[in-house]
Formats: sequence, C-alpha cells, structure tokens
Amino acid sequence: MKNIAEFRMSLKEDRPDSNMSVQLRSLWYDAKGDWHTAHHQVDHLGDVASARIHAYLHRKEGDIWNADYWYTKAGEKRPQLTLDQEWEELVQRFLS
Repeated sequence: MKNIAEFRMSLKEDRPDSNMSVQLRSLWYDAKGDWHTAHHQVDHLGDVASARIHAYLHRKEGDIWNADYWYTKAGEKRPQLTLDQEWEELVQRFLS
C-alpha cells in the first residue's frame, strides 16, 4: 500500500492485507468500527510505534488519562486534532 487512498480502499475487504504492519492493522480495524480488535493488535506491545496507536485508541475510547499515559510512552503529547485527523495522520505516518 502506497497511500491513504489505497488504505481506505482496503477497508472494503473483510480482512486487512497480511503485509500490513501491526500498527496499520490496528488502524484498519479501528476504521472498520472494531475498537476491541484494534486495541488487541497493540495492547501487548512495548515499542514506541505501538504505544502511539495505543494512545490514539484510548483517546477515542474517552479514557484521556490512559491515553496521555500512552502518548508519554510514545514520546509525544496528545495532539490538538480531531480523532479523524489524528487517525489520518497516523495512517500516513505508518504508510511511510
């Protein structure tokens, strides 16, 4: 996958592409409305990239304290973006 348009097109499928990174798989499931599967993709991982996705998911869930914990683990601050804008920024980041 080369760009966000292709990523969005993949949302028509029943399953994410097997070549997607775990971070993109998480964002894919999130876009499909499956927060729990999205969370399951990254909740057991300790790397910075997964922490960043984990932060976004908890922000989306409304658990801001937990989200801020994960943003800190990722070395970032909670962005001043809408959730849709943050999702798109993350997809673009992990496609790069």
